[in-house]
Amino acid sequence: SAIIVNCGFVVMAGEDSLHDLLDDAEALLNSDPEKSMVLLEQIAMAEVSPRAEEDIKCKEIATLKLGKALAKHKLAKELGDLIRMSRKFLPLYSKAKAAKIVRELVDNFLDMKSSTGIEVDLCNECIEWAKEEKRTFLRQTLQARLIVLYLETDNYIAAISLSTTLLKELKKLDDKALLVEVQLLESRVFQKLGNIPKSRAALTSAKTTANSIYCPPKLQASLDLQSGILHAQEKDFKTAYSYFYESFEGYDSIDDHRAILGLKYMLLCKIMLNMSEDVPALVSSKLALKYTGSELDAMQSVAKCSQDRSVSEFEKTVIEYQKDISGDPIVQFHLDALYDTLLEQNLARIIEPFSQVEVSVTDTSVCC
Repeated sequence: SAIIVNCGFVVMAGEDSLHDLLDDAEALLNSDPEKSMVLLEQIAMAEVSPRAEEDIKCKEIATLKLGKALAKHKLAKELGDLIRMSRKFLPLYSKAKAAKIVRELVDNFLDMKSSTGIEVDLCNECIEWAKEEKRTFLRQTLQARLIVLYLETDNYIAAISLSTTLLKELKKLDDKALLVEVQLLESRVFQKLGNIPKSRAALTSAKTTANSIYCPPKLQASLDLQSGILHAQEKDFKTAYSYFYESFEGYDSIDDHRAILGLKYMLLCKIMLNMSEDVPALVSSKLALKYTGSELDAMQSVAKCSQDRSVSEFEKTVIEYQKDISGDPIVQFHLDALYDTLLEQNLARIIEPFSQVEVSVTDTSVCC
């Protein structure tokens, strides 16, 4: 029998050994993740017979678990290598199963947000491989992921070009789930470009398509988040709040890190609706407690400034939480309106006690 040697661990790969190894690796995932990843790598890279169905299944499970573990520990280079190495044994699987493995590994890599600079190249490598192997569905899925990368790197021209081409192709096929994803991405690109009518039209198309299929929680939450963003940009914060709430619950139900975006934008809507007094209760609610951090602290601080109608405190908050407030393009979009509202409220606070006020008095007091 073959001997697998890796990082000091030696394992005899005989009959049922991969299954035993997998059990050991799963047992160690939380207590000793480093050793668990070594064992998972051994299974993923093991040579197996095309007829050994159980070993092939073990390889699949180990590869996906290793991908998640590497992503969790932010090991971007190692995960990139795993994606490349996995292509060698993909012929063992059906086209659908192989597509699932590659798609999940690439999703894990992109979800890390590690900004290694190799994301676009790695995605393009996988797309070229899918073209060579004539795996149309996988190629289309990876192209959708590439649009996300273009969007995140502000390459909007490339994102629009690829989404337009891909949409024409998908509309001729029956893959409505992927069609919804790409229509949603198109909406996001147009929204980033400031073309709200086209963004809303693309989102409407995505929702129409989604109504005819089962929409997974993650995709539904993404649709709700985009709906909230567009309603907020049109100053309809009450409707936006409802969508952000649905998005937050959807992401939270599947432990997706984007849940905090829905929660943060809910707080933003309350502030813009001049209902800042509701913010503390929302932040201390049972669902929100696990998302406590600087992003929520920033929104609470802004809410207090709004409640106190203090322009100076608002300016200090923006500086103190620059990454969490100004660094978020959605919050940044509303920052000017927020400042104007506070300035107006601040002026109202200054003149409230008086029946007549000299302009010079408000001029010296406005920054207080």
